[in-house]
Amino acid sequence: MSKFNQQSPMKLPQYLFSLKGRSIASVALGLITLISAINPAFSAPPRNLDKEETCDILVAGGGLAGAATAYEGLLAGRTVCITEITDWVGGQISAQGTSALDERDTQRSLLFYPRGYLELRRRIKERYGRLNPGGCWVSYSCFMPYDGHKILFEMLQDAASRGKGTLKWFPNTVIKELGITPAVAGNSVSGQQIKSAIAIQHKPATNTPPINNEPLSQTIEDAYRYENSPRFNKTIIRFIPQPPNQSNRQPRPVDWYVVDATETGELIALADVPYRLGIDPRSPLEPSSGSPTGDAYCTQGFTYTFAMEATKEPQQHQVPSFYQQYAPYYSYELQRLASFPLVFSYRQIRSMRPDETRPSDPKKFPIYPGDISMQNWTWGNDYRPGTSQDNLIYTREQLQTASQLQPGGWMGGLRTETLRRGEEHAKGYFYWLVTGTTDSQLGNGVKKPYPNNRWLSGLDSPMGTVHGLSKYPYMREGRRIIGRPSFNDPQGFTIWEVDMSRTDFKADFYRQNLSEKEYRNLWLAVGGLNAPALGVGSQSVEDTKSRSRARIYPDSVGIGHYAIDFHPCMTNSPPEAPGNTEREGTRKGQGQAYPFQIPLRAMIPQKIDNMLVAGKSIAVSHTAAAAYRVHSFEWSAGVAAGVTAAFSLENGIIPYELVDELPSREPNLEVLQLRLQQNANPIAFPGTSVFNSSWQNWK
Repeated sequence: MSKFNQQSPMKLPQYLFSLKGRSIASVALGLITLISAINPAFSAPPRNLDKEETCDILVAGGGLAGAATAYEGLLAGRTVCITEITDWVGGQISAQGTSALDERDTQRSLLFYPRGYLELRRRIKERYGRLNPGGCWVSYSCFMPYDGHKILFEMLQDAASRGKGTLKWFPNTVIKELGITPAVAGNSVSGQQIKSAIAIQHKPATNTPPINNEPLSQTIEDAYRYENSPRFNKTIIRFIPQPPNQSNRQPRPVDWYVVDATETGELIALADVPYRLGIDPRSPLEPSSGSPTGDAYCTQGFTYTFAMEATKEPQQHQVPSFYQQYAPYYSYELQRLASFPLVFSYRQIRSMRPDETRPSDPKKFPIYPGDISMQNWTWGNDYRPGTSQDNLIYTREQLQTASQLQPGGWMGGLRTETLRRGEEHAKGYFYWLVTGTTDSQLGNGVKKPYPNNRWLSGLDSPMGTVHGLSKYPYMREGRRIIGRPSFNDPQGFTIWEVDMSRTDFKADFYRQNLSEKEYRNLWLAVGGLNAPALGVGSQSVEDTKSRSRARIYPDSVGIGHYAIDFHPCMTNSPPEAPGNTEREGTRKGQGQAYPFQIPLRAMIPQKIDNMLVAGKSIAVSHTAAAAYRVHSFEWSAGVAAGVTAAFSLENGIIPYELVDELPSREPNLEVLQLRLQQNANPIAFPGTSVFNSSWQNWK
């Protein structure tokens, strides 16, 4: 057991003894005070507890990572509960509207993906008769968001049937509180476990419009309040572990697992485990950072997507009342991208002539009445706040100021006003696309009106909302845990830029912006087999060659591959201010990345033993997160969480015990990795080896 992770919390029996002779009410109050001190997110149950649900695995967040966690947990025969703030499963491919699979050519050509992700692709093709029914050019598969939900939910139901697991689906549900108590002495690495979770599920009140009538900014605060409202009736649910099997009542180190697969790392904040947010300080491990000191307010932009349909006749477009506020922002961005057909077909999700041969140049793609495009454009509907006055995801300090870390105070951790502005911003972008004649970056004479298009809205529309915006914004970045400290990672495990970037670190920028010692440490990190010679002084930095692969992890439990792709925050507030620019230096680390792995250590938070993290909130830096965020990665991380949770329950092992002796052999970890691979969930790319330098071909 690592010396860095031993704690000595006060034991409950000792505390109870100290309360001897006091009243029952006094003892109860004392217990609540003690537990609240252990974690301020815990409090006594709210008004009335309506029902209790049991699970082996509780998954918070029904996006791709959460769905993959559930998929593997169900195939392993487990009872899986999923809570999701919207009423669709799938996240990026459904509720967030980005139903265009982000993939790299080499990985796609080999179809080297987890089994569930391959099944998802297969079912998309089966439903439409083709993998790319939209004919988009950014991806090999663009489709309707509502079908993303349907396909994925059917997959979960089938997985439950095949694996004899039990699926408990809780749409329109948010986690409000966590009951975090000390674990049984001697069975824990750090001494804390989540023993219960209280959630709020909402449905329309009598004689009110259906769910998805209003955009998120108008409903999110209501969704996190216990009380019924004129809009919603609430059901208060307490989730607890499954009781022990009647035939096996042996003590278990952990009764269940709670997986944070939310889009912004909600449980990470609520449990108050160490995490990062925004830009990391520049260092030998994060040398391209846009800030020497870091900036928690500058996260990647978020996007409310929408769908638009080409029409035969021009449409009447009424100028939104707020349009002039956001108009100074909109742009095609670059001259080579200044084309409406290019932007329309970029993420086209329905084609009326899917068999027609198109020109090689997207600027010449024909658009037919009935064609539907989903919009997700950096200088369009991306909303990119980056200051303490407008940041979307509250920092820990902001949460404390807003009392969201107090008992019963959690409200989702987001700035509602910024959500509202993001919604308006997206609607304004549509108006600019169809009527605009000026371009904020390219000037006059570039943008022309395209009135033969209409905004798609309604419960039967691609986004499934009356207002036409996605149910939840597409999130590129949230809170990111700091993994547990160890001898090699005394500050906590993290995947850094140098672990996966193809950047040429010999460029002048790095020598000029790092000290001589830091620059040398940078090359010790990227030198691969050449690093030992540099370390002992028999080789200079100038003579040291960078390895041509990503870092190889002994505890890899999944894979991913994508470019380091930034949608940076803007310099000033508000983001749409006239003349505003992207924050200087934030794209420095952008570029190609090597195929990378998902180490188990990146999924294990500090402090809490029965919590795992999947999706974008694993222990990655700001730069690494820009690659570790796309569809297949989210699925792979979810696979790892689901299989690890099921394996740990089966074997009475806490996940940290699988990795706490690294770099020494971990036999149980090897069994887990073998199980993943035998179930067609790869943990390494073909030819992965410290001696293999042929990764330059992975583009």
